[in-house]
Amino acid sequence: MTLQLRAINKRFGERQVLHQLDLNVANGECVALLGASGCGKSTALRLIAGLDHPDQGSIRINGAEMVDVPAERRRVGMVFQSYALFPHLNVWDNLELGLRMRGGSAATRDERIRGVLEVLQLSEQARQRPSQLSGGQRQRVALARALLRDPLVYLLDEPMSNLDAQLREDLRPQLRRLMIGGEQPVVYVTHDQQEAMALADRIAVMREGRIEQIGTPRELYLQPASTYVAQFIGRPQMNLLPARDGVITGIRPDDLRLDPAGSPCTILSREWFGANQMLLVRCDRGDLRLVCPGETAIEAEPRISWPSACEHRFDAVSGRRLPSDRLPSD
Repeated sequence: MTLQLRAINKRFGERQVLHQLDLNVANGECVALLGASGCGKSTALRLIAGLDHPDQGSIRINGAEMVDVPAERRRVGMVFQSYALFPHLNVWDNLELGLRMRGGSAATRDERIRGVLEVLQLSEQARQRPSQLSGGQRQRVALARALLRDPLVYLLDEPMSNLDAQLREDLRPQLRRLMIGGEQPVVYVTHDQQEAMALADRIAVMREGRIEQIGTPRELYLQPASTYVAQFIGRPQMNLLPARDGVITGIRPDDLRLDPAGSPCTILSREWFGANQMLLVRCDRGDLRLVCPGETAIEAEPRISWPSACEHRFDAVSGRRLPSDRLPSD
């Protein structure tokens, strides 16, 4: 199974939301669409699902054109940010509704629902309504409904953005086990780069309706194609030094080091991240973020340096990566 988008354009009124969007997602591959609000990532997902119609372009699933196929016949399993559960139905009835509409015997429906509830540890909640469930339980019901569709493609639209950090971390293994790495292509929309890097095989960073760069999490981190990607991928974000001779130099906070022979700095602030600490320092090149182990003793006026091999260089006008840089080897 494969998913292919070719030259997709979409406009809402005067606003062009997607520009000549191309995307391939292979069998068992998870591609995350990552970007800020309004970049077009959710619109792309709705076009694949058939909830909206592209102005131009092609959408193919398993080689079959889907642009004119109604949403209910596309066999996509979609999980929404808002869960989209019927509040007046209990968990069992929410899951059974779609199965009943697609036909099949009552015995088969019961067997499938029991199976998915057991896998997602929801058997005890089968007769409860959504209002009686926690946020994590409601999201698992939404996942169960998508699984029961037996889809050709999984589409997930910020499915964990309403959950707290601990619940998101707890649900990631279940997502990967149930939906990612199987036979179906998976498209995962998120604005959380940590979530994208944890779940996706490849990440498409979107900006103003276009894909700025697509690659593995490692490729995007080590070789960002632009200053936009450089600052979107990686936390804390990359330091960008003021341009010299038309070149912007980027350096990751964890590539900076304390060095008695380095440039003198003034500490502006300090944040603790468990085992690590982040310093915001001011030196002659500007304000820089530096990450170091939490137990490191910091002088009142530290000095810093960085290996030139760790520098990323970008054109000061276009923001695009200069071709002299190469991906570091393992």
